[in-house]
Amino acid sequence: MSTTVKPIHQKELFGHPVGLYVLFFTEMWERFSYYGMRAILVLYLVGATQGDNAGLGWTNGEALALYGWYTMLVYVASIPGGWIADKFLGQKKSVLYGGILLVAGHSILAIEQMWAFYTGLGLIIAGVGMLKPNISTMVGGLYKQGDIRRDKGFTIFYIGINVGAFLSSLIVGYVGEVHGWHYGFGLAGIGMALGLLQYLMGQKYLKHVGNFSGNSENEEEKEAMKRPLTKVEKDRVVVLFISFLLVIVFWGAFEQAGGLMNIYAMDNTNRMLMGWEIPASWFQSLNAMFIIFLGTTVAVYWARRKLKGKIATSLFKMIIGLIIMGTGFFFMSAASSQFESSGSSAMYWLVLAYLFHTIGELCISPVALSYITKLAPLKYASLMMGVYFAMTGFGNKLAGLLGEASENLGEFTIFTGIAVFCVVFGILVMVFRKKLETLTHGAEDQERDLKHEEAEGFELADN
Repeated sequence: MSTTVKPIHQKELFGHPVGLYVLFFTEMWERFSYYGMRAILVLYLVGATQGDNAGLGWTNGEALALYGWYTMLVYVASIPGGWIADKFLGQKKSVLYGGILLVAGHSILAIEQMWAFYTGLGLIIAGVGMLKPNISTMVGGLYKQGDIRRDKGFTIFYIGINVGAFLSSLIVGYVGEVHGWHYGFGLAGIGMALGLLQYLMGQKYLKHVGNFSGNSENEEEKEAMKRPLTKVEKDRVVVLFISFLLVIVFWGAFEQAGGLMNIYAMDNTNRMLMGWEIPASWFQSLNAMFIIFLGTTVAVYWARRKLKGKIATSLFKMIIGLIIMGTGFFFMSAASSQFESSGSSAMYWLVLAYLFHTIGELCISPVALSYITKLAPLKYASLMMGVYFAMTGFGNKLAGLLGEASENLGEFTIFTGIAVFCVVFGILVMVFRKKLETLTHGAEDQERDLKHEEAEGFELADN
């Protein structure tokens, strides 16, 4: 008689649990709403107060300051969002309530009143805080510890994020710039409503993930919620917090896309193509488009490298990602030089910058999400994901401060400074990588193709 225990079987599609695709489309529509609004927010704030599509007439510095505070708070709200999930609701319900808040927030932004503008931003901050850390933690819960498919699963999930971002930059950006800012805000709300609807319809594929651990029937899970952290768990938390420094630097640079690079595309870039001027907001879709095309390629490259026994740890990937992304800012330095000499810069500089930013992002962002689900203690799973997104928020605030500084220092100085700092900081962390990885106590050492092994396990159990 075999003693092999059958694992809980999850229906699969393309080699991954179907629940992954439910979360994929939920996040896709959430990001459609968020990035759609983000694509036109700064342009709306700096837009002239007169004309058919009047903006608020703020200065670039004022607009970038609000952009920095808003994008920081959106992600810092993930800390209370994660804490609420860990202590009271579980991830599944927290995502639901976050989606409801987001639909309300984006819908209110469609009202052309300042009270509605600030109320809408407040509701979006709360909604993202509830949804963002918890839906990412749920993705990790779909895979067993040690399953090499986890990083690939997060990359697929990440592609969903960027399908939403790509479509929103084009659709919401066009509607906002051409037909009216508030129509664009309202369209973002419709997208979030679609995401919430399909999340509700896909609950049958999420029965075993995202539930409140305090109500778990698993005695081991209940005990893990009550006992203090072990030495191994504490060491792993230390590694996570150090890796979050990479996150702050990365997003502080990367988020120039929605602020300074957005304004640069509008004011300093020759956007004419065959007699037609490309909307400035459309350039933000380049990052998402590159992720859609390159996402699985980058994930497969790292997985194959891992199986061949070469260095492919999460920390190594994140460091490489930061260096590659930082290198992309040298193209913006070249664009600034061209503008200073000729009064205009070519579009291809932006395209090249976004390409390098995208490759760097694929090496750091989905990997960091997966890394947290590998190292975070069970009782702080959502909270640690919330801390990660809070670090993303601090990076966004840093991006806003750098954007503001460009008014005095100039774009060339800011772009070049970002590039140099990212590369140097990445190299510095690389020096200490091995020492840091010893503190993970082998969390990634035994990663393998558990799907193939489970198939063999099913045969043994059936026999």
